[in-house]
Amino acid sequence: MQITSTILMVRPANFGFNPETAGNNFYQQSDGRSPEIINSLAQKEFDSFVAMLRDQGVNVIVEEDTSMPVKPDAVFPNNWFSTHPDGKLILYPMYSPIRRQERRIDLIENLIKRKFVVNDVIDLSFFEDDEQYLEGTGSMVLDHHSKTIFACFSERTHRIPLDYLGKLLGYNIVGFHAKQENQGVLSPIYHTNVMMHVGTDLAIVCLDSIPKASEKQAVQKSLTQAGKKVVPITTKQKFHFAGNMLEVGNDGGEKFTVMSDTALDSLNIGQIQLIEKYSTIISPSIPTIEKLGGGSARCMMAEIFLPLATN
Repeated sequence: MQITSTILMVRPANFGFNPETAGNNFYQQSDGRSPEIINSLAQKEFDSFVAMLRDQGVNVIVEEDTSMPVKPDAVFPNNWFSTHPDGKLILYPMYSPIRRQERRIDLIENLIKRKFVVNDVIDLSFFEDDEQYLEGTGSMVLDHHSKTIFACFSERTHRIPLDYLGKLLGYNIVGFHAKQENQGVLSPIYHTNVMMHVGTDLAIVCLDSIPKASEKQAVQKSLTQAGKKVVPITTKQKFHFAGNMLEVGNDGGEKFTVMSDTALDSLNIGQIQLIEKYSTIISPSIPTIEKLGGGSARCMMAEIFLPLATN
């Protein structure tokens, strides 16, 4: 099951610029607006995004962020947990100490109250003790069909927890290094889901950001062997969050590719037509969240693959 029709989103209570993550997330930009104005704008963007998804029949579980402790990145829940069809729920080691406070047991309990089956909660946060991180489906892009994890290594994505998770899930690892230019210096891309997306039929990927030829070839080969049509995007398009997409469904079997309007506006007609051949595009406007949070539409959606209880 590559896609799900149920996603969880967290409505922000204190959205803002997180200085702990800005050091390696070059998409983040601070500004002079007040925290109250910034959070209000983020909430409006969030609410509009949720409405767009629900209008298309996508099941959206909205959880409210708690006001304390202050968690400026709580709107990005996909980094701290993932769910799986066998009832596994996995908690991930996070780079930013502020972000570690986003892990909330009450959200897991709420899933159980909604009749989702959680057979096993696997907490990988112990890796934080050794400064080893793996930030969920930000650090990783999963192809469930071929049981493959794609991951670019960075300060937030380390080999040891990645290999540990691969063995836990029974997935193969395609690890590589992806770079982006920042003030004339090449630096690692902080999250894999910034530069690639894997859906049912398509793979959107910025191959130009993988400098090592053998690693670039390994990514292409793995995607092609899995039956994906590879759609390259440029480095400029990546900077406009064109790699930060997620394919979701609804209960009627329709497929949707979700990306921000910033990402959509960066695509050319041919790329858009190819995506629309396989799915309908949903493109919310989330400029405040993108600018200050350094993440886009995909980062705001945590997929719920858990089975439902039968009674």
